Amino acid sequence: MGQELWNAVDAYVDGLLVAPDPALEDAARANVGFELPDIAVSPAQGKFLHLLARARGARTILEIGTFGGYSAIWLARALPEGGELVTVEYEESFARAAGEHLARAGVADRVRQLTGRALDVLPGLVGDPAAPFDLVFVDANKPDIPEYFDWALELTRPGSLIVVDNVVQGGAVADPDHPDRGVRGVRRFLERLADEPRVEATTLQTVGAKGHDGFTLALVTG
Repeated sequence: MGQELWNAVDAYVDGLLVAPDPALEDAARANVGFELPDIAVSPAQGKFLHLLARARGARTILEIGTFGGYSAIWLARALPEGGELVTVEYEESFARAAGEHLARAGVADRVRQLTGRALDVLPGLVGDPAAPFDLVFVDANKPDIPEYFDWALELTRPGSLIVVDNVVQGGAVADPDHPDRGVRGVRRFLERLADEPRVEATTLQTVGAKGHDGFTLALVTG
């Protein structure tokens, strides 16, 4: 039981339901070039985001946290003709690498990359032609998740979806005294979410190649 089994199940499911794709595989290895842990979503999670965007009929998507562009490729491929993904990344080196991966995947023409601190960039999207966004995916530094959620609400409308990744943190989110700033940020976000009358939301735990974590799905209702 545990991680070995989770890896085996992910490998089995990915082999059946996620077709091989060199562009995605390159983007998934972005962490190696930066000597970082594997922090992109898994293939199954990427396809989940893709299907969620298609089911919503999203024409405009906002992503907070581009990294190597792996999830951006999945999201961009869900867009119809004329759709646009706006993705925000703080690190210029990550953004450059993501741009190369997006181009190789053939989706660069439907992606607008913005570079800078997200909390400085997001106010500039108020009134942007792509806003309000049909779907927002938040996968960035965890201490600032509550503020990212506030901006996601500002930049969406009733019927939009907000997805926030990495909200279980290996189960640490259940510990009210956990010292990690990221865990505390996730707890602030979930507490903020519970008091927000403009959304209906749930959080699901996940296990797999990325370990024990989870995501929050919120439907904007008002």
